[in-house]
Formats: sequence, C-alpha cells, structure tokens
Amino acid sequence: MSDSLTASTITFAGHHGDEVEAYLARPDSAQPRGGVVVIHHMPGYDRSTKEMVRRFAELGYDAICPNLYFREAPGADPADAAASVRAAGGVPDERLVGDVAGAAAYLRSLPGANGKVGVIGHCSGGRQSVLAACHLDLDAAVDCYGAFVTGTPPEGFPLKVTNLVDQLPGLRAPLLGLFGATDQFPGPEQVAELESILTEHGKEFEFHTYPDAGHAFFAVDRPAYNVAAANDGWERIDAFFGTHLGA
Repeated sequence: MSDSLTASTITFAGHHGDEVEAYLARPDSAQPRGGVVVIHHMPGYDRSTKEMVRRFAELGYDAICPNLYFREAPGADPADAAASVRAAGGVPDERLVGDVAGAAAYLRSLPGANGKVGVIGHCSGGRQSVLAACHLDLDAAVDCYGAFVTGTPPEGFPLKVTNLVDQLPGLRAPLLGLFGATDQFPGPEQVAELESILTEHGKEFEFHTYPDAGHAFFAVDRPAYNVAAANDGWERIDAFFGTHLGA
C-alpha cells in the first residue's frame, strides 16, 4: 500500500467501440498488479466516486471509473447528467456490460497489469457489478447494497430495470456482498433470496449484513454514512480483492 499515485481523465473504447470518458488512478509502483473497474452510483460520475478510485490505487491496484452518462451529457455537472439519464430510464444493461468489458480490457493492457480484473459498484452500481460478472470473464465482483439483483422494482420506479434472477446462474466470478439490515432496496428478504440462488447454483460468495446500517452507508457525504460499517466494509473489500486479484 502506498499513497504515491497518479490520476487523470482518459478515454477508452466502450460498448460498440464508443469513446467513453473515464477516471483512471494508478499506483506509483513497478510491481505487477490487478485492476478494479469502479461503477459509479446513480448520482453519477462524481467527486466521491473518484475518491474511491484513488483509494484503490493507494491499495495497489490500477482503477478506472467509466462515466456511464458520458454519451447523454458530455461535460455536464454530475447531478445534471444523472437527472438526464434517469429521465431516459437509466443505463441500458447491454451498454453497461459493453462499457465494463472495455474498461477491463483497458486495465489489462496497462504496463504492470497482471491480467486480473475485479468490479465493484454501490447502489445501482452494485446491481451493475453483478450484471457484469454474469456476462464477462472477471476475477472478482463486489456488490455494495445493489438494488434489484433480486426482488421487483415498485410501481412507478423511474428506471427501466429488471432483476437478475434469470442471469445469476451464469455468474462467473466470486462475489462479495455488503448490505445494510435497515435498507429497503435491497431489503433482508432480497439478500436472502440472492444467497439462496447462489447457493443452489454452487457459486462462490461471501455476504455481510450490518445491523445498524441502511442504504448508502459507504457515502461519507450523505446522512446515511455509517462509520463502523464502512470501515469494516473497506477492510473486507481489501481482503477480497487481495485474494482474487493478487499477483
């Protein structure tokens, strides 16, 4: 672990070869290392997500966060871009998978890459992390309170989103799930359903639910931030990626 790193905005070839903006952070090290694709939450490609990208570089990984809203709102403020994409129903699943595939390929092409890539997402990004791991050859996936991996969106929900129950048998990577017991989406019953499905299909997974935490407990800039849960969650993420993305 080192706090010496470089970070910059780059572009890479995403879904259908589209040029996609992304934030890249890399440790100042010659050691072979894995990579992490960070999927931003529904509020968008924002400062707090970029801080997470730099944290993964401090932990010794090449890390990249694609701007999933770049096509709809290039150069826009993250909140404005997020509102525009929500109004259109959200990021299409097929495009998300294509963008993560492109980001993973970019990480694997970097000097010093050991070829192993993991994916992590929070909120909507948690669901998208599982989605990507069901369709791509990734080495690890982390779902931080992703809504509608199982369960059904309520009537009037603004995003055109379905659960992933029919896709979970195809999960290709070990999965770490971090959840809050007082969360509603996903609620404890949805987490239990996910655990049951993964167990039935013999998937490798590790789940932790924090009794006093709700949704967005990792978000340091929101009232839902839970210090104890977030600190423990980061330790578990570090250990999980260390196991699956190490040299």
